[in-house]
Amino acid sequence: MIALLLALGSSLAYGCADFLGGLGARKAHVLRTVLVAAPASLAVELLLWPVLGASFSAAALGWGAASGVASAAAFALLYRTLAIGPMNVLSPVTALVSAALPVAVGLVQGEHLTTVGLVGLPLALLAVVLVSAGHGAGSARPSRTALLLAFGAGAAIALQLVFLHQAPSGSGVAPLIVGRAVSSAVTLAAAGLLRRRLGPERPAYALSAAAGVLDSLANLLFLLAARSGDLTVVAVITALYPAGTVLLARGVLAERIHRGQLVGLGTAAVAVSLLALT
Repeated sequence: MIALLLALGSSLAYGCADFLGGLGARKAHVLRTVLVAAPASLAVELLLWPVLGASFSAAALGWGAASGVASAAAFALLYRTLAIGPMNVLSPVTALVSAALPVAVGLVQGEHLTTVGLVGLPLALLAVVLVSAGHGAGSARPSRTALLLAFGAGAAIALQLVFLHQAPSGSGVAPLIVGRAVSSAVTLAAAGLLRRRLGPERPAYALSAAAGVLDSLANLLFLLAARSGDLTVVAVITALYPAGTVLLARGVLAERIHRGQLVGLGTAAVAVSLLALT
């Protein structure tokens, strides 16, 4: 139950972070947005170091660095995806892809589900599909480029979560700190190489920083959830974060929510309830 609640918190934080990051990327080049978001995330994790502790073993450094590279790719691909839009379609597609790989890794590593869990897990995946497929005639259809970016973002997010899960359980927030430091360095290097393409627009500092803080919080909650529960369950619950993004897009941007998406949200609630019984 603790792992489930932590995963739900992670899902909510990811959904809010993605919405804010997507809005920020509409105002300036995506790398300008990430250049603000990534350091903001690192600052939060450094503040958590004295509270939660950190053990910088070789394994923590290695897996943390790998997650950082994946995180940098996820930041750029995801925010660019959401900037193209429509958010209420592309965000769930990304989530579905991001859930598949961690679930496969968990099952390969020998994790097992109860009978109730075997029902709840597919329902949770179905919920993500319903939310992503529920656009109506009044909604804009995503371009092929946007869909490819969404799949790439989902794969990068999945790798980031898997790498964090592989880090030693006694390493505290060390993998998060190392990962965020690496992702910040990668982003800074990319911005330097592409500086002539970034354009003159200034990033939305408040939106970008808030997205980074929420992303850091989401990573922390996921790490704690994965350490106290099965990756197969935690990854799928975390992948329900588009619910938050979709609802925010509806309330702030007036993006349409189709009836199928509402069914998906209800299915997600049933799935979470079933998984809570495992």
